[in-house]
Amino acid sequence: MVKAIPFIDLAAQRDRLQPNLDRAIGRVLEHGQYILGPEVRELESRLADFSGARHAVACGNGTDAIMLALMAEGIGPGDAVFAPAFTFVATAEAPAILGARVVLVDIDEDSFNIDPASLKQAIAGLRGTDLKPRAIIAVDLFGQPANYSLLKEIADKHGLVLIADAAQSFGATRDGSPVGSLGDYTTTSFFPAKPLGCYGDGGAVFTDDDERADLLKSLRVHGEGRDRYENVRIGLNSRLDSIQAAVLLEKLTIFPDELVKRQAVADRYERGLGQVCKTPRLAQNATSSWAQYTLVVENREAVRSHCSENGVPTAVYYPITLDRQTGYEDCVVGAGGLQVSHALSERVVSLPMHPYLEPVLQDRIIDCVAAAVSAS
Repeated sequence: MVKAIPFIDLAAQRDRLQPNLDRAIGRVLEHGQYILGPEVRELESRLADFSGARHAVACGNGTDAIMLALMAEGIGPGDAVFAPAFTFVATAEAPAILGARVVLVDIDEDSFNIDPASLKQAIAGLRGTDLKPRAIIAVDLFGQPANYSLLKEIADKHGLVLIADAAQSFGATRDGSPVGSLGDYTTTSFFPAKPLGCYGDGGAVFTDDDERADLLKSLRVHGEGRDRYENVRIGLNSRLDSIQAAVLLEKLTIFPDELVKRQAVADRYERGLGQVCKTPRLAQNATSSWAQYTLVVENREAVRSHCSENGVPTAVYYPITLDRQTGYEDCVVGAGGLQVSHALSERVVSLPMHPYLEPVLQDRIIDCVAAAVSAS
């Protein structure tokens, strides 16, 4: 029987950690502090140390993390928030819920991240309108951080808050700095499929600013003041469960090793497919956490069909750009358009990527994809 190939192998990771996970979850069951318990505080401290940020504030999920950062800046109706059109909907969902207008920006065709030139055009295009530019949400798509040094220049020039949406890039670096310390705020997700994921929902916001950190901690618990029954502002119910924090603490112990293994998987894909189709390209001063390994192919459906017939799973992130989503028809398309986003949304395909992908199975994937691309 041919061995099945999991797209993401959480079972292999669980087997590696099982005894420690059982003990960690058992400790939560013993002390009974199920929400924002001691594990959450320990996790926040260790995440801050890992990322190089002064503060990590845990929350309920990655979408809430973005929303909390926006709320901390008082962003709402009449404000414009710039975001790439080629991303998961949560990036635009958070500002839209707060009443801000999302201005969609094109992406760079090599990194899949927000294109600084397109961003500049979008900012200039709002002159003379009734929208006030307030923030940039730069998405580190598929694991590689965006060009934050250039984005920071743009943000500073126009007085904008720079938020790094690092839901897929936690563990990566840019210009020698780890994700978590690259923007005014960094947000991440601990959804189970992420490079660092728990067994439910979870997220975090990173900042170097002490006052912002205190504000985020208030906002995540209904805007509380000195105690839980004093509410000094409107907030969210976005607290991290202690069991999820316990899981993340155990996973964090092996996370550096898993990042090395992810890079080895990416290197093997590059050796096998780099001459066959367009493979991911990292900036010289960047590393990736390889949340996904994404190719650009000319006949995607034919490639996917061939792979499926031969037991090789694939996925498409994201087939519908945000400007074409029914719920986001009110988004503003930035001056210059979204040509790259539209083109790539029809051509990208992602392959299995995780630290436990055995070379023999990966070679099977490579051979299958190479044959599919050659035949399409």
